[in-house]
Amino acid sequence: MTPRIRRLGLPLLTASLLALATACGGGGGGGNTATEASAKPGEKIKLTVGLFGDFGFKPLYEEYKKTHPNIEIVENVTQFNDHHSNLVKRLATNAGAGDIEAVEVGYISTFTAQPGKFTDLKQYGLDKRQADYLDWKWQQGLSKDGSQVLGLGTDVGGLAMCYRKDLFKKAGLPTDRAEVAALWPTWDQYIATGKKFATANVAGAKFVDSPGEIFRAMVNQAPIGLYDASDKIIVDTNPEVKKAWDLSNQLTAEGLTAKLAAFSPPWNTGFAKGSFATIICPAWMTGFIQEQAKDATGKWDIATVPGGSGNSGGSHLMVPKQSKHPKEAAELIDFLTSKDNQAKVFKEEGTFPSIPALYDDPSIQNFTKPFFGDAPIGKIYSDAAKALKPQHLGPKEADVRTVIGNGLGRVEQGKQTPDEAWTQVLEDVKKIK
Repeated sequence: MTPRIRRLGLPLLTASLLALATACGGGGGGGNTATEASAKPGEKIKLTVGLFGDFGFKPLYEEYKKTHPNIEIVENVTQFNDHHSNLVKRLATNAGAGDIEAVEVGYISTFTAQPGKFTDLKQYGLDKRQADYLDWKWQQGLSKDGSQVLGLGTDVGGLAMCYRKDLFKKAGLPTDRAEVAALWPTWDQYIATGKKFATANVAGAKFVDSPGEIFRAMVNQAPIGLYDASDKIIVDTNPEVKKAWDLSNQLTAEGLTAKLAAFSPPWNTGFAKGSFATIICPAWMTGFIQEQAKDATGKWDIATVPGGSGNSGGSHLMVPKQSKHPKEAAELIDFLTSKDNQAKVFKEEGTFPSIPALYDDPSIQNFTKPFFGDAPIGKIYSDAAKALKPQHLGPKEADVRTVIGNGLGRVEQGKQTPDEAWTQVLEDVKKIK
């Protein structure tokens, strides 16, 4: 299995790139440098698919080519940050984008605000897929006015909490997943559990990797997050954001974090070394843990997350107007995001479907993973997905999260106090236009 380093990366689009994207976004139509004529029957064509990390599509490509022998599919994979910043530049210059581009949920509003840069998938009949999807997931892929279908969803990131049973046992804590979940129905109780773990002085292990994704999870559980419905950034006025900030910094103050920034090389090594006992765990994270901690079969398990639900990550597939084969690209998207194929990718790679009809399917409900002690993965994430309450995401959601994450990091590294870092965060957020 290839590492699934693709859903919680630290998004770093610069303000200048985002400004360029906005300036060149335009409304519907325009900016198309390639013909939209479909290929002639039997014509050999190549479709390029731009991704950030492994989406688990390779077996699906081979299946697709059995019925489409004239289609060559080339996957271009780059790191999370590079993928999105490159896409911004390629849209602005009308050159270099793939036939299909994946966009993570933190950036989706940035790109759906540029309908003139993408193919309306409705013209190839993909509006028929609306009934398949969670309503909020479908809405995320529409143009701002709702008139165009710009992207089809691949997955959602319903939350759970993964934990190391062996480390919990050493700390004298329960290891049964139901008993573990009962330890932390709230975030305050999660921190209290962390203090108990710290008191046990388990050699080489802290309670959690870092505060950044804890913050993100808490904010994602709130009715309103970093933006209000009118796309105004409300970091300074939303009490839920400040509450999440304070609780996340409490983890640092209590010495509960391993100071391992998500997706850094030391963080990857931390899985193998058992450097932390808990981690925020959207469905796609299970595949990543299994890849990084190959020798830890049976040591990890999964419990419900404090607060009960939430979403972290998920993506859409879009067709830039630059594609010379938009019809064929749309058909491939339809195939890759089908009900059956979303189920296959979940079972192989861990990314959880965005099609609710699957949530009660016995093949999903009864799905387990030996690596996680035969935890009922399918039921855990189905229940989490059912409990999801959608939150409005603003056009520069990823940039705002990066600013806050950087502030949490400065506190964790001892460079600023929480109050000093918060003051700088608010100043930095004001610069995001």
